[in-house]
Parts: sequence; C-alpha cells; structure tokens
Amino acid sequence: MKHIARKRFGQHFLTDGGIIEDIVQAIAPKPGQRMVEIGPGLAALTQPLVERLGHLIVIELDRDLAQRLRCHGQLTVIESDVLKVNFSLVNAEWSASDSIANSEAAASKLRVVGNLPYNISTPILFHLLDAVDVIEDQHFMLQKEVIDRMVAKPATAAFGRLSVMLQWRYAMENVLLVPPESFDPPPRVNSAVVRMVPFANPPALNVGLLSELVQVAFSQRRKLLRHTLGRWLEEKGFAGVFDVQRRAEEVPVSAYVELLQHLQSQLQPV
Repeated sequence: MKHIARKRFGQHFLTDGGIIEDIVQAIAPKPGQRMVEIGPGLAALTQPLVERLGHLIVIELDRDLAQRLRCHGQLTVIESDVLKVNFSLVNAEWSASDSIANSEAAASKLRVVGNLPYNISTPILFHLLDAVDVIEDQHFMLQKEVIDRMVAKPATAAFGRLSVMLQWRYAMENVLLVPPESFDPPPRVNSAVVRMVPFANPPALNVGLLSELVQVAFSQRRKLLRHTLGRWLEEKGFAGVFDVQRRAEEVPVSAYVELLQHLQSQLQPV
C-alpha cells in the first residue's frame, strides 16, 4: 500500500535518484561506521547508506513507516520523536554491543544524517548540540533558507542567533542544492544539504548562558547593542570592555565567544 505523506509530520519524501546519489557521495559512508538516520521515511536514502555501512540505526516517528522499516534485516529502528532520543545513550549502547576486544570500535562516534522536517529543524539542531561530544559529523537536508542562516557571515542579513549558536561549535558548509521537484510531495521552498563537523577543541562555554546572551543581542536587530545587550551586561555586573555601539549582526562569532568567556570568569565564585 502506498504511504501518503502526513502533513503533521512535515513529510516530503526524496525521490530523485541523482540527488540521492549526490547526497550519499557527500556523506561518504564506509563499512562498519556508526550512523544514525533521522526520519528515513520510505528509505530512499536509507537503502544506499545501509548497503555501504552494513548496519544503520534509524529514528522514525511515523508508526506505519517504522513498522515497514523493521522488516529490513540491517536496520535497528527507534520509533520515537527525535527530540526525545538521547544520542549519547545510543552511542554508549552501540559501544557496549561492540566486541570488547575491538577498542577502536568502542571509541567510535556517531555520524548523523537525515532529511529533517522543516517545522522542527532548528529544535533538532539544538537538541543534537547537547550530544555533540559523541558525534563525528552531521549531514542534513534542510530548507535552504535555514542553511543560509546557519553558515551566514557577520554583517549579512542572514547572520543571526542560529549562526552564532552553531558556528562556535561546528565547521559548516552548504554542499548541495536540492530543488522542490526532487520530493513527493514537492515542498514550496528550495532545500539544501549541510555538512556539520564539530570542532575538536572547542572553547569551554556555558551553552545556556550563550543562548541567553545571543537571544538578547538579536532581540532588536535594528537597534544598537547598547539598547539590548548593553543593558543585559550591566544587569550581570559585567566589568569588562565590549563595543555596544554596533548592531548584533556586525559582531563576529569569535567576539561573542570572547565576551561570554569574560563574563563566565566574572560570574564564577571565588
């Protein structure tokens, strides 16, 4: 029976064979690697991935699709909302299942891929940020507009909260444009594929405090930071120097990181 795409799940199934092959080549899966696919749907990307990997974990919320996927002998199916999946636990359980003698496999990290639902793509990205220490890389198909914001440079209209919250932790690049006609049903927007590779030695940051800082900074984009972030810093008792005579989009990611590090050092108990 043909599966009808469900709007409440944001389902758009990839059907273009050429695009699928391009995505697989960009991911470059190798036998034995630990890979988790979010939202496998009708397995258009799943099948060529698992043929190269040998085994694949898939996360699928749609009960009917999950049932179909369980019939595939090389798949482990997690039927769940991805926002409720503990990726650190998934990796730990995979390590426990590997041979104790294979220490290299036991120390492996996850590769995460998927065609993310447009309606919850940003929450998924932030959810994965909590498990970034066990992730080797991520390849996601997203709305092109979202990826433009993810990889945006300072002093551009696309540069914003999402840019800062991801760029401090990942090296990212837009690797492939995917037009609407590549899907069934076709979405009303262009899609793209982004590669996200966690930095090996990231700065030690309080991510919750960074999120608050960036949220305040971009709360009124048209105003100078002295009206928003400047007041917030005063409330925090910040004693350092930071130029608030500019707009939030004019501040590079490195400057936000440096500001937070200074703030953290002042807030730490003596």
